[in-house]
Amino acid sequence: MRRPAVLLSLAAVLLIGAAFVVFATRQPRSAGATVPETTVVEAAPVSTPDLPAGSSAAIGALFVDGAHYCTASVVHSDQGDVLLTAAHCIHDGEGGDYLTGITFAPGYHDGVAPFGYWAVSDELVAPGWRTSSDPDLDVGFATAHQTGNPRTLESLVGANTLATGTGFEQPITLTGYPDDSEQPAICRNTTSRQDTYQLKVDCAGFPTGTSGGPWVTGENPKTHLGTVIGVIGGFEYGGNDPDTSYSSYFDTDVQALYRQTTARA
Repeated sequence: MRRPAVLLSLAAVLLIGAAFVVFATRQPRSAGATVPETTVVEAAPVSTPDLPAGSSAAIGALFVDGAHYCTASVVHSDQGDVLLTAAHCIHDGEGGDYLTGITFAPGYHDGVAPFGYWAVSDELVAPGWRTSSDPDLDVGFATAHQTGNPRTLESLVGANTLATGTGFEQPITLTGYPDDSEQPAICRNTTSRQDTYQLKVDCAGFPTGTSGGPWVTGENPKTHLGTVIGVIGGFEYGGNDPDTSYSSYFDTDVQALYRQTTARA
């Protein structure tokens, strides 16, 4: 499990922190689908503070009560404020609710939030996660805003493109924030198929706290942006072995969640 166990005990006292549209039935899973209107973001972030080697400003740590506990990343949207993470990082699953009081620090390292802290809201997970903690639906979206800042998050740090139905074997860059580290863990390897709707990758050094870390393929070596095809989560909440990580397969369920998130007025 890649999210601290202490947070899982908060379900009874947390209030619902997002509006959502309930699906009547689970969406069909089909290969080859891609999310529309997600053009590749190639430009470097407007601001370029010093970051750890190989890291992306579009990836950061999620915080609750002053401590980072999960990882999230910015995905391209017209609004420029959409975050992607694991469902279990923002919702406690069966019998639980959405977490509240979450903030996001893009590019976080060494106790420094180079772009400040952004309030997380509009959390959204699939009905199957809310009702049964389905590990095949351990994916969540949210939005991020910073009081008094007229700029969008994406305009400052860039964003990855979201893709679905891309297959199971992909070379990726995996990034996550371990609970016991103030630096992101970064690894490059090729994914494989764990189960019908589960991805797997062998990368050492991804313990608790790395949940929600993006799986990015086609990484631009200058911007470290690319196409995100997974997040640490799914089977065993992302894995009980810090050297092997899992992700729910990105299919039409993820596509539907993205569309709901970006359909806001």
